[in-house]
Amino acid sequence: MTETPARDAVEDTTTQAITGQAITTQAITGRSSLREKTADRLLRSSAARSYDPDVDIDWSAPLPADKYYLPEHRVSLYGTRMWQEMTPEQRFELAKHEIVSITSYGIYAETALMHLLLKVVTQGDPTSRHARYALTEVADECRHSTMFGRGIERAGVGPYLAPWWFRQALNLTLLLPIGPATYGGTLLVEELLDRLQRETLNDEGMQPHIRMINKIHVLEEARHISFARAELLRMVPKLGGLQMAGNRLALALAAPLLVGLMIHPDVYRAVGLDPDEARRTARANPHHRESLRWMGERLVGFLTEAGMIRGRLTTALWRRSGLLGRDGLPGRDVPATGKTIEGVQA
Repeated sequence: MTETPARDAVEDTTTQAITGQAITTQAITGRSSLREKTADRLLRSSAARSYDPDVDIDWSAPLPADKYYLPEHRVSLYGTRMWQEMTPEQRFELAKHEIVSITSYGIYAETALMHLLLKVVTQGDPTSRHARYALTEVADECRHSTMFGRGIERAGVGPYLAPWWFRQALNLTLLLPIGPATYGGTLLVEELLDRLQRETLNDEGMQPHIRMINKIHVLEEARHISFARAELLRMVPKLGGLQMAGNRLALALAAPLLVGLMIHPDVYRAVGLDPDEARRTARANPHHRESLRWMGERLVGFLTEAGMIRGRLTTALWRRSGLLGRDGLPGRDVPATGKTIEGVQA
């Protein structure tokens, strides 16, 4: 990506001859704003640190038979009686199917985000740095989606399709107004996956191509999270009490739905388990519930400070999602293994 010279706070006066009269137009651009400076910083980061998954991942490398696709302690049934009764082969396959399910969900989520970002471009100055970064992020998400698709194909497992209602709902995203709830929904997807992927970056027990997928996504997604957080914080002070209540409720209603879509019930059927029983077991599994709280810890903390999680109804809905502890606080910064995880800084 090649940067054009900075054009901050430029006042351009153009004289045109129309029907014999001189018309002077002043185009004043507010490109010295904090919003533009944030976009400029992210554009520079994108130019310096971006990947091409088609080139940077060795898709033809053999798959080691002893390397996992998902850490065992993050598998939804880990630690349960059902898990103890499974064979090592079933556990291995369940981990594979769960990461394929999460990745399939990621493709749908990235598509919805691209809809939002294209709307950002059309609603403002399409030549601003803010719009330029939005388009840059769209390009990132296109690469991420194709990368996820290739990762699913490499696993030798078909994708897990989202429910019909969710796929239809994606078509409605362009009709939604852009506000704190839309950027909160973006973070709801990005930050959960980001936390899970960071844990595996230095895990030698993981499949090498999975580690590389996670590395690329974590490094580039850090910019996307920064962008969404900045936009949410910019919008919140501008809304009245009723508007904020509506945005809080909309995001809280989305939280349990989106979290529930991450693990498709058919992953259990694929390894010979009864999907209804396995899903009930996973929901009651304290290891899985702690993993969810851990994945959402940073997000919940940020949204709480931003005023997006407040009130009895909103808190109850977030607790239902599994991302909020029973005491109304984020989960502990301790994974299900009891070990603190060192991650890459965003």
